[in-house]
Amino acid sequence: MTDVARPVLSTPTGARHVGDTGAVWRRRIAYTVLITYAVLMFVPFAWSVITSFKTLPDATQLTVVPQPFTVAGWDYAFNKLTPSLPVLFLNSTVIATVVTLTNLALGSLAGYAFARLQFPGRELLFLVVLATLMIPDQLRLVPVYLMLNGVGLTRGIGQYIGVIIVLAISGTSIFLLRQYFLSIPRDLEEAARIDGAGFFTTFWRVMLPLAGPALSAVAILQFQGTWNGLFWPLILLQDSSHYTLPIGLTLFRLAGGFTTNWPPLMAVVVMATLPILVLYIFFQRYFVEGIAASGVKG
Repeated sequence: MTDVARPVLSTPTGARHVGDTGAVWRRRIAYTVLITYAVLMFVPFAWSVITSFKTLPDATQLTVVPQPFTVAGWDYAFNKLTPSLPVLFLNSTVIATVVTLTNLALGSLAGYAFARLQFPGRELLFLVVLATLMIPDQLRLVPVYLMLNGVGLTRGIGQYIGVIIVLAISGTSIFLLRQYFLSIPRDLEEAARIDGAGFFTTFWRVMLPLAGPALSAVAILQFQGTWNGLFWPLILLQDSSHYTLPIGLTLFRLAGGFTTNWPPLMAVVVMATLPILVLYIFFQRYFVEGIAASGVKG
């Protein structure tokens, strides 16, 4: 039995090479732009870290290495701030955590209702929810403050509750979760209903576990926004022992002659930035997946 020579099919390597070269260069340009942007965004944080270990005269100089190296700024930040840095951290952590949890709970329920329930005026109500995103907080400052003050939520421990009530739910959380629920096939819900599951059982045991990426995205956005928020805590928190980090940082910069005392100021800035940085580093994959999946359907 003789072997029959089979023709070898060849492709125009020159054309493929030209196409591959173009794709490689586009990828290189994209990477260069992204890396440059990332470095530019990282420079302010790196400069804050470096400045926190400088003396005040050295902080005004464009030197990369502190001369001399000192931890006096950190010592002041931890031991001489009023209210102290641990108190500011505790207040910010409590408010940001509770607000994040309320947004996850209420936002997931509202998002699922807008995505799956059929009721009169659903689309109009959803447009109203989106319209709230375009109303500045300054426009509703007076009525919100008067209502909270009328029920005693601007005094004592009620100050925390007042801030949490104002920030408990946002249109952004509802929108992101609603968009994600729309991307989940209805077949899963129908199968659960065939097995006898009701509305809340289907939501709790089927839909909510599938919405992990969207929930992670909402959690990161809300925690970051609340942690860095200044407006409502500044208005509602009257007692200095209830101040959050942004308020303490603002007062630290403006009071006591420390307007230009950069080392301790930068130490507080670094400490205020670290929790958000760590949170995003560990959950960035879920954040990107949630944002991407939330835009699948509209």
